Amino acid sequence: MQFDSFSAFLAMGGYGFYVWLSYGVTALLLVILLINSKSQNKAVIKHIIARQKRENKLRQAAALQKQQQAQLSPADVITTANNDSNEVLS
Repeated sequence: MQFDSFSAFLAMGGYGFYVWLSYGVTALLLVILLINSKSQNKAVIKHIIARQKRENKLRQAAALQKQQQAQLSPADVITTANNDSNEVLS
C-alpha cells in the first residue's frame, strides 16, 4: 500500500485511529509484561537466596551437632539418651 503523504499514512485510509490504537495497546502490554517478568524474576531470586541461607544454617547446625556428639564420651551419650527418653515419657 502506498501513501501520498505522511498524513495519509497516519490516516491509514480512514482506519488510522484503530490501527495506531492497536499498536499502542500492544506496545503497552509488552511493556507491562516486561516489567512483570522482571519483578517476578527478582522475587524468585530472593526466594532462592533465602532458601539457600536456611539450608546452609541447617547444614551448619547438623555439623555442629555431629561435632558435639563426637566430643561426648560413650557414658555421656547414654546419659543424654536416657534423659531424652525420660522427657518423652513425661
